[in-house]
Amino acid sequence: MTRRELLVASGAAALPASAATSFQIACMTLPYSQFPLARALEGIQRTGYKFVAWGTTHQESAGQRRPVMAVEAPPSEAKALAARCRGPGLEPVMMFATVQLEQPDALAAHLRRIEQAAAARIPYLLTFGKTTPGEYQTFIGNLKRVAPAARQSGVTVLIKQHGGNTGTGQACARIVEEVGDEGLRICYDGGNVMDYERADPIPDIQACARHVRAFAIKDHRYTPRNQDCGPGLGELDHYKLLLPVARTGLNMPLACENIFEPIVARPANPEGVDALARRAREFLETVIRGVQST
Repeated sequence: MTRRELLVASGAAALPASAATSFQIACMTLPYSQFPLARALEGIQRTGYKFVAWGTTHQESAGQRRPVMAVEAPPSEAKALAARCRGPGLEPVMMFATVQLEQPDALAAHLRRIEQAAAARIPYLLTFGKTTPGEYQTFIGNLKRVAPAARQSGVTVLIKQHGGNTGTGQACARIVEEVGDEGLRICYDGGNVMDYERADPIPDIQACARHVRAFAIKDHRYTPRNQDCGPGLGELDHYKLLLPVARTGLNMPLACENIFEPIVARPANPEGVDALARRAREFLETVIRGVQST
């Protein structure tokens, strides 16, 4: 395949030329959720990451599971946790809303999350809705109020593929355009597109690339077992996935959500997770070198 054919196949040739995208390889704390948050941050820093995305909850001790950042926590707590990350050299780039957009308290919860993200200087707040359709107007109505508030605070809300109304990148692009505010964009999750929709992420991302500002990095296999896995261990071509957004001139987090090997059991100790985190980072670095060389 020639360089021109590769660009056309990826959709990149159709995008206007710009400066190279600065891909920020991050690890979510989520793969370390069975271990304390402190150990997650230590492992992510130790395995060579410069960026981190806050996950949801961590097992802090036997029988005690705590949220990384409670919805009701004051912004000062988010600021303190961000400083704790930056101390050893980890820049926080994303946090989870943890409240689905259709829930009765979704609007108030998202506004509190925006305050936390702004206090922590975290640019992206990741959210999503249910995997079943039926509450589209509630979903859209909340986003129309959340997106302007985020933009005014220097935060961008990201929706990602999660089945139902947000099953594909194309569906998410339609939502972004209906809301019509720069405070809302897309975090592309190719693994979820394969898992929830059994769809091909490569043509799908071309339908929404203009709105993509981050990636939730995971892969997916259909054989020998249908399951998500770490990048480069499934059937998703990450070169083709990133090419359509290779020259945006933007900072774009690639947040590793699933780093695990398919088929086999997950590691029972944090050192095993460390090894997989390092492997995921090195794989993505290889892909980025190839993508940006075009």
